[in-house]
Amino acid sequence: MLALSICLALLAAVGNAAASVLQRRAAADAGPVGTAVRGWWPGLLRRRAWVLGSVVLGVSGVFQALALATGPLAVVQPVMSTELLFTLVLGGVVFRRSPDRRTWWAFGAMAAGLAAFLALAEPTGGRSTVPAADWLWAGVAIGAAMVALVVVALRLPSAPRAAVLGTATAMGFSVTAALLKDALGRVQDGMGLLFGAWQLYVAVAVGLTSFLLLQVTFRAGTLVASQPALTMGDALLSVVLGVVLFEERVTVGVRGVFEAVAVIVLVVACVELARSPLVTGGEDGKGSW
Repeated sequence: MLALSICLALLAAVGNAAASVLQRRAAADAGPVGTAVRGWWPGLLRRRAWVLGSVVLGVSGVFQALALATGPLAVVQPVMSTELLFTLVLGGVVFRRSPDRRTWWAFGAMAAGLAAFLALAEPTGGRSTVPAADWLWAGVAIGAAMVALVVVALRLPSAPRAAVLGTATAMGFSVTAALLKDALGRVQDGMGLLFGAWQLYVAVAVGLTSFLLLQVTFRAGTLVASQPALTMGDALLSVVLGVVLFEERVTVGVRGVFEAVAVIVLVVACVELARSPLVTGGEDGKGSW
C-alpha cells in the first residue's frame, strides 16, 4: 500500500508540473498582462494549452487524493515536493531550453535526499481520522502562525517577504492536505460521511485561501526567494502534522542525524533548482519561462 501511495503521489506531482507548464505556455503566448487585463483572461480561456492544463490539474488532484487515502501524510506530501523537479524538466522540453549541469546535479541531489529521508524515517501507520478537538488546537496554532508570518512579511523587503509569505502559503497547503486526508478517511464508513464531513469544506476554504496567498507570494519577490519555502515548508510541516494529528510513526533515534542531513540536502537542492537558468533565464536573461 505504501508503494501505491508513493506512485500516486508521483503521478500527482507530474500532473501538477504538466499543468503548470501548459498554463505558463498559454500565458506566454497570450502576451503580458499589461493594461489589457479584460482581453487577457478571455484570451487564456480560448487557448487549448490553458484549458488542457486546467484539466490535467484536476486529474492530478484526484491522484493526490488517492495517495492521501492510501498512505501516510508524512510520505505523500514530501513526495509531492518533486513537482518542482518535474516542472523544470517538462518546462525545459516545452520551452526548448535544456537544464545545465548544475541543475542536473540539483535534480539528483533532490531525488537522493528525498529517497534517503523516506528510507531513514520510515513513516508508517497512523489513524485515518482526527478528533475535532485535536483539529481545534492545531487550527488555532497554525492559523495564528500564518497570520503572524503575513504581518511580519509586510514589513520586509522583496526577497525576505517572498520567503516568509512562501512559508505561510506552504503551511496553508499542508493543512489543506491534512484536512483532505481526514475527510477521505471517512469514506470507509460510506460516501455520505465524506460529503457530510466539515473537514472537506474547510479543506476547500483553506485551499482557496492558500491559492490566493500564493499569488501574493509570487508578486512579492522572485521564485528563487519563494520556491524553497513553498516546497520544503509544505513537505516538512506535513511530516509534523502526520505525526501529531494522525499519529503516524517516524523513526528517529540514531538515524535522526542522517535524516537531518537528508533534509539539508533537500533544502539546498530546492534552492539550486529555484535558481536554475530555466527559471531565471541565465546570465543572458533569455530563455526563462
